[in-house]
Amino acid sequence: MNKKPNIIIINPDEMRWDTMGHMGNPAASTPRLDQFVSEEAVSFDHAYCQNPVCVPSRCSFFTGLYPHVHGYRTMHYLMHDGKDTLFAELRKNGYNVWMNARNDFIAANVPGEFGKQFDELQIPKGPYMKGPKVMEEFPYSHYIGVADKVTTDMEDTIAACERIKKQKEYDKPLCMFIGWLNPHVPYVTDQEHYNRIDPDKIVERVHPEETEGKSEMIQKLREFADLDNFPEEKWKDMQRVYLAQCAYIDDMFGMIIDALKEAGIYDDSAIFFLSDHGDFAGDFGLPEKAQNSFEDILTRVPLLVKPPKTETVDTGITSALTELVDFYATVMDYAQVAPEHDQFGKSLRPVIENRNTPNRQYVFCEGGRRACEKQADEYHKYGEAGPKKSSDYWAKMNAEADDSAHEKGTMIFDGKYKYVMRLSGKDEFYNLEEDPREKINRIHEEKYQNDILRLKMEMLHWYQETCDVVQREYDARFITQESIRKEEK
Repeated sequence: MNKKPNIIIINPDEMRWDTMGHMGNPAASTPRLDQFVSEEAVSFDHAYCQNPVCVPSRCSFFTGLYPHVHGYRTMHYLMHDGKDTLFAELRKNGYNVWMNARNDFIAANVPGEFGKQFDELQIPKGPYMKGPKVMEEFPYSHYIGVADKVTTDMEDTIAACERIKKQKEYDKPLCMFIGWLNPHVPYVTDQEHYNRIDPDKIVERVHPEETEGKSEMIQKLREFADLDNFPEEKWKDMQRVYLAQCAYIDDMFGMIIDALKEAGIYDDSAIFFLSDHGDFAGDFGLPEKAQNSFEDILTRVPLLVKPPKTETVDTGITSALTELVDFYATVMDYAQVAPEHDQFGKSLRPVIENRNTPNRQYVFCEGGRRACEKQADEYHKYGEAGPKKSSDYWAKMNAEADDSAHEKGTMIFDGKYKYVMRLSGKDEFYNLEEDPREKINRIHEEKYQNDILRLKMEMLHWYQETCDVVQREYDARFITQESIRKEEK
């Protein structure tokens, strides 16, 4: 068996796929990521998350399971028994796991749960983020602008670099997970990164008046956020700040790459760069994400992979349709570890070796909840029992408290057509070749009815195929004296 490679996983939060220069954004400033793809990695320009918010997305791509399989479908239901996660399985197979504390998939309230996932944990000295307040006039815009935003991202990055430089002192391969807060809201950045973004090159946002038939969630978010009078120059500046936050990500990515090279372990490492979901960042008249809206800006994410030097890689961009569950299968493949549970990811090794190799015919994403699934916290309550208006997330919490707006929905996309099914029948359909920014819902147009029916049937087939997994251990059916004695002991 070949030597196991180090596994380096870099996971920014809320980063859209189109925030990188090599993806065609003329205003982006991501030279290190672009160089990485040009020289040593494959970038998947049609990679889709399986849920458009943090926790369920990560619970999915760290297990290779879809959100509907294990029930981790909202922000406040995290993993309680993490024995089948990527990290637990790699640890069991000889890896030393290092991670920072901001991972958004492990239930921090469950004693011992973190200990199943890591050998070394980076705990920040201060709060995850501190800084100025959001604009008082528009408190639900998440917009600040240029200011001193302090996050634990750089602290965690420096700690990761220091650990990397010591790796040759260890007798086990390293699995490192670095979860960054940026470019998550609030929209705030320093002057240096702000200056890197040319405002004249920023792509014009999608304006609400250009759209038709969008989801009830988008409508509710607009209603509660009350941003109709938010100045147009501030919308553009929001886009600029968001891209500047991605430029900051690019700098930290470069620090990790440099540390790996300095430590002499770069060639021995498989590197994965992926985000959990995207962001509106001004499009459709909204900031931030929504849990059950499925536009590409929310569901299409960066996924960059560099295998160890001993493996074949066809560097550059591939358009192969990909799901983030495939990330799990790909890591396990390169780590030479067989999953101990059934899962639905496909190793991307064939695509990495030849970028023209097809991967999937369809990709899926799902979000929202049933009306009876009201969480026992402030997120899904109205009135005085619900969120405080002083919270920056008041608008989103109120929108998600609406059972109709927050209803379950599922997306299927075939590379051209996107169909979204909802429990209420308020479905959506988009032709992305003609309408790449998904402005007009064409669900009722006669010429598309055959394609809609086809996608419905493919979604049914997918649900049938993935609706559950069976445990691998058989159970005894009958009670015997021997089993009673073992239980008594």
